[in-house]
Parts: sequence; C-alpha cells; structure tokens
Amino acid sequence: MFFKKSAPQTNNGLHASYIAGVGHYVPPRVVTNHDLTQWMDTSDEWIRERTGIEQRHWVEKGDGNTTSTMGAKAAEMAMERAGVKAKDIDFIIFATLSPDYFFPGPGVLVQEQLGMRTVGALDVRDQCSGFVYALSVADQYIKTGMYENILVIGSELQSGGLNLSTEGRGVAVIFGDGAGAAVVSRSPNPEQSAILSTQMHSEGKHALELSMSKPSTEHWIPQILEAVKKGEDPKDYYPYMNGNFVFRNAVIRFGEVIKSSLKAHDISPSDLDLFVPHQANLRIAQFIQKRMKLNDDQVFNNIQTKGNTTAASIPIALSEAWEQGKLKRGDNVLLAAFGSGFTWGGAMMKW
Repeated sequence: MFFKKSAPQTNNGLHASYIAGVGHYVPPRVVTNHDLTQWMDTSDEWIRERTGIEQRHWVEKGDGNTTSTMGAKAAEMAMERAGVKAKDIDFIIFATLSPDYFFPGPGVLVQEQLGMRTVGALDVRDQCSGFVYALSVADQYIKTGMYENILVIGSELQSGGLNLSTEGRGVAVIFGDGAGAAVVSRSPNPEQSAILSTQMHSEGKHALELSMSKPSTEHWIPQILEAVKKGEDPKDYYPYMNGNFVFRNAVIRFGEVIKSSLKAHDISPSDLDLFVPHQANLRIAQFIQKRMKLNDDQVFNNIQTKGNTTAASIPIALSEAWEQGKLKRGDNVLLAAFGSGFTWGGAMMKW
C-alpha cells in the first residue's frame, strides 16, 4: 500500500503513527535462579542482588521455538489486538541480535510464516535498543504516508549461546528468550494517540565493551575449524560484558535521552503515566526512577520474571502492561533503551 490518505494529517501535513496493538510470547520453560546453580557457582541471593532477576524463560531443545517463530506468535497476538489481518500489513521491521540464520534475516521468515503478501521486510541490528530504533523507522514510514500498518517485532533466542559456567555467570544469569510485537498504524486521532518523537544515538568507540566478537568476517570458517582442531578456548564465542562500565554508561545515557524526550514536548516527570525502560538490570531502572522521582505506578518492570530479553524486552513489557490495565489511550508513555554498540534511544508517545 502506497501513499494512502484515509486518515487525518497533522498540522505539518504529515500523518501521525500510533501503536494500535501489542503482543508477546515467551517459551513455556521457566529457569529459576536456583536452576542455574547446577551449572555455575551462583545463588538466588547473588543474582537478585546484582540484577533483580528471579527467573527467566529459555527455549527447550526440540520445542520448535526459533527467533522468527516466537516473533510470529507475538505478532499474531498484536495483530488480533489491533484488529488487523495479515493482509493488512504493509511492511515488517524485525529487531534482533539472535537471528535464526546468519542470513537471511528473520523478517522474511515471518512474512512467510504469517502468510503475508510480498511486503518488504527490514532487519534491525541494534541489540537492546533495537525495538526503539525499529519503532522510529516505522514512525517515519507512517508519517510520510508510504505505509498504513507496520509490524514491528523484537525477538531473541539467547539461551543457546550463553556460557553456562562460573566464568560466564556475569552474563549468563541475565538473559532470557522471548518475543514482543507491535502493530504501528496511522493514527485516526493524532491529538489523542500518536508517537510524538523518537531519538536515537550511538557511540561506537565502546563497541567491544558489550559484544560477541566471534564468529566474524575476521575470524571466519577456516579460522574457526583450525581453532577447534587446536582445542582453543571458546570463550570468544560467548557474549562479553564489562558490567560496571556498561552500568555507568547506561545510567548516564538513559538520563540524557529521558530528559531530552520530556523536554521536547514540555512534559514533566510527574506528567508521565508510564515509563517503560529496556529491561537490562532492575538496579538501573530503580536508579533512574529515584532520580526522576517517579512513583512505582509510573514505572513498569518485568525483568524479575523475564530477564533481559534484549530487543524483545520493551515490547514484552508493553504487552504485559496493557494486559494489566496500565495503559489507556491518551496516556503519556515514555520508552528508553541502552545497549550494545553502544546504542541508546527513546520514544515519547500519547498511547
């Protein structure tokens, strides 16, 4: 669908977009902090104190879940809640750091799984900031009138790539699997429901402070096979995180993008109905909440039960918040994320 004019435009002649429906899916297998003690030297107390996480969902071998299939399940829920069918979707944007294959990306797989028309599919690789980046792209397509309904998905299958040892526990205890999705559509009432603005930033000089550097085009198939023959340590094939450094930067960048997002629309923290941060670490969210002087009803966290699901964390949280009645049309809602890259971003909207 191209350049439809069926909905009202804003004063600048552009269309407004809004989130018409949200959905999520997590695999049924629940892994508690106690379960992790069978693989590493850790404890429920140690994990809760550092991350706030109590449990997470991981796929079970042979359960049929992949990054794309989980994304498709979340998308089906989002489309049902938005009142649209697969034939109504004009474009797909899929954010993930854990695609089914090195290529092609999962966007085209979802197009096939949901029986869609031959619409375009764009894959976004901005890790924890992926959903905010994808939402920003969708917003621009809607504004220009090019598309009317865009499916935005964040999905991750991370459990199979974690170092389940005492050496790797600093990363392994944090991450979970799951998917979240949103249908971003042209707003029928921009004054009540609209994405007001999005912001995106990056600082590549810190790229390796939170990364998985191999395999890579500098360490390709021949090098991998040779390393296996030599019995080299596989630790470089697992995610690496400089935890304290990432924490410090996250707090700073979260604060900056939150402040600028609110200032752009003359909205004070007290006017926020809901703040949904990327679920990176409960301690980060609590620090930001305290600094902004937000009460508990203004902040939504689910990292306690879902862990850090990277690109999926914000849409899963939005879906759960909607289910719990914490989102209603016209609410001031702020999203913010920070992650590998470093990348960070925010989205201010009237829900």
